[in-house]
Amino acid sequence: MTAQNMQEIVKNAKLAMDKAMENTRREFASIRTGKATTSLLDLVRVPAYGNDMPINQVSSVAAPEPRLLTVTPWDKSLVPAIERAIRESDLGLNPSSQGGLIRIPIPPLNEERRRDLVKVMHKLAEEGRVAVRHGRQQAIAALKKMDHVSEDEKKHAEKDVQKVTDDHIKHIDEMVKVKEAEIMEV
Repeated sequence: MTAQNMQEIVKNAKLAMDKAMENTRREFASIRTGKATTSLLDLVRVPAYGNDMPINQVSSVAAPEPRLLTVTPWDKSLVPAIERAIRESDLGLNPSSQGGLIRIPIPPLNEERRRDLVKVMHKLAEEGRVAVRHGRQQAIAALKKMDHVSEDEKKHAEKDVQKVTDDHIKHIDEMVKVKEAEIMEV
């Protein structure tokens, strides 16, 4: 094993951490704030064509107004299934259909609901941090198993992995601050 393999381990750890951070970002986008965003419905799955499919694969989602989402199914027979999926999601939304268009008014959040959403967001952030640390743990374990490499080189590579880990955790913490401010904004 060479220094090139060590760099490969560090690179793979960074990729794993990037995926964890991107997943956390996606999860944060699905947490509702007071404003309508199309990403709010990203995690809603609709039973269609024998499978549970993401809502954006069976319809187009738009935010024409700050407090309104519209969903236009490509297949009009899916309107009741989409409505039910949105209503049963834990987003607290109440859709209504008018012909082939589903309107979803976004109610303003009360203080208690905002605090609940912040708790959910902190839980998702911690899951992201755990995934980042898991990437670090795997990389350090792989580095320790390496033969024919000096201890100094291993320590240097471990420091690189730790620096990448710290950067990713710091970035997740920054995302938490931004999202928390967005949720608590009245």
